[in-house]
Order: sequence, then structure tokens, then C-alpha cells
Amino acid sequence: MPIEYQGAKIPTCYATCSIGHKESHTLPLKLKAIADAGFDAVELSMPDILAYGKMLHGAEPDPTDYDALVDISKAIRVQAQEHGLKILMLQPFANFEGWPRGSKERKDAFERAEGWMRVMQAVGTDMLQVGSSDAPAIAEVSFDDLAADLAELADLCAAKGLRIAYENWCWATRAPDWKDVWRIVQKADRPNLGLCLDTFQSGGGEWADPTTESGLVEGVSRDELEARWRKSLDELSRTVPPEKIYLLQISDAYKMEPPLEAKTDDTGLRPRGQWSHDYRPLPYDGGYLPVQDFLKAVLGTGFRSWLSIEVFDGKAPEKAPDMLAFSRKAMSSLERLLQT
Repeated sequence: MPIEYQGAKIPTCYATCSIGHKESHTLPLKLKAIADAGFDAVELSMPDILAYGKMLHGAEPDPTDYDALVDISKAIRVQAQEHGLKILMLQPFANFEGWPRGSKERKDAFERAEGWMRVMQAVGTDMLQVGSSDAPAIAEVSFDDLAADLAELADLCAAKGLRIAYENWCWATRAPDWKDVWRIVQKADRPNLGLCLDTFQSGGGEWADPTTESGLVEGVSRDELEARWRKSLDELSRTVPPEKIYLLQISDAYKMEPPLEAKTDDTGLRPRGQWSHDYRPLPYDGGYLPVQDFLKAVLGTGFRSWLSIEVFDGKAPEKAPDMLAFSRKAMSSLERLLQT
């Protein structure tokens, strides 16, 4: 249910990838727990679609078998409707932008996009999350080229009545900060292209660092770090129109003790990406990021739309093995954030 805030009703959402830790925690049970805790919508993750396909048919479908994914998505749409849940967004669409024209990577990116749009229509959502690419190969690509790719995708989406929420991933190659994705969105200049902001991606990129003893960005004094952070938040509140923010994802982060090594892992994932995967609890549950600061900055734009819980807490099975209890705890954290 929406949360009252300064005379507005702010709708609430929960990412399906952020709940459940057993094979028995199926998508229908996730949806029930999320709905029973009072949430209005879900972000639907592609891994959950694949897992539901396995539940229905005994084998996980090929991620590129879009005919099968469409059928599975239609069944998920019915499940969501039975629980009174809107499917706000399909996620996470990754490593789309920045590939050279004529490359097999670019061809694959647009083929995936066409397939995912079919899935979106089948499941009944109009919004696709695109995360800023972490492909090393795009290190020298200009923002103009990234914007051109997003504009082309936005035009394809617009023809189907769909829109894109572009998110900065703090380990991305070219656009790790909110200011980066906002510049790209402005350059692309499409009415159906907006922002997915995230308390972890901004706090964990501009203010915190999982590879340092302090847990903070180092190389500057603490006073200078705080001044830079406040300046960034003020700029966000002053310069981003609220209608261009499609949703704000909410999570915190654990301080890494010992710190992560400052290198990529065996899969090529950078430290902040490793941090993101397993060390993102709910607010007020052991983290240390300035979540409240970022939320206030976003609300300062006039934004009164979707707040979505997206957490990846490796300690969750010990803390709250029951999905309903965890969902209710998530709702309580949103209410507390808005009341503070």
C-alpha cells in the first residue's frame, strides 16, 4: 500500500530477486509474501522468470527462447493479478550500450532487447531497467555514443508503448554515477527514457568504498568527502526533474571487514559489483551508507513516485528465514525512512 508523505501517497515496490533463498521459495510464494506485506508492485527479475519456467516445465528454459519466455510470462501475469500486484518493471537488462556498430555484441544487444520487449508485453509491464554497462571494451566510448544507443532503444520501445529506466551501476565502466546517467539521458532526449536511481549505487559509489579500511572513499579528507557528497545531493535536487525519475531503489550496504581486494574476481566483476551481490541489507539493519541523505535529495526534486526495495543480503537467511517476516520488515524500513 502507498505510504503517506507530506500529503502524497508514495507507492511501494519490491524486487523479486531480493527475497527468498531456497529452491522452495518459488515465485508464487514470493509474490504472496510481498503482497501480504502491503506492497503495491514488484520489479520482476529475469532469473525469476527462468526459475518459474523450470517450476512449470521441469527444466529451465533457454534465456533466448523468447516464445517459451512469453508463455511463462503470461502465467506470471496471472499470478501477479491474483495477488493484486502491479509488475512495475522487468530487470536487469545489462551491457546493452556502447558496442561498435556492426559488431556481434551490438547485434546481440538489440536482439536481446527485442526479446525482452516481447516478455514485457506478455507479463504486462511497460518499463525496462537498463543498467549502465560494465563491459571493459567500452572504456573509451563517448557519452554521445552511449546516448545514441539509448535513444535508438527508446524509439523501439516507444513504438510498443514501453519506456526505459536507466540506472547507474557504481562499478560501471563509463557511467557509474547518477550524474553520468543523467547526462546520457539528457543527450538521448527521449520522452520515454528516464532514471532508475538507487541509494546503494550512489552512496556506494560516491561516498563509500568496499576496498578501504575506513569503508569510505579515500584520497581526500573526511570533510572534503562529506562536502562533495552534499554538493552532489544538492545538484540532484536542483537539476533533475521529478518526472524523469521513474523509481528509486532502496538498500544499504555492510562495511566490509576485512575490505575486499581492489581487483576483479574470477568472473571479471569489479569490487563494487562483488559488494553489490551479497552485502546489501535493508536500511536500519546493519549497513552504514547515507541512505536517508540520498532519499531526501530525491524527494527534494519533488519526486513522489515509486520506492522499491532491492536488497541482496547474504545474512538474510539467518536474520529472517520467513519471507513474509522479511517483506514486512522491508515495509517497516520504508515507513521509517519517510518518517525520519
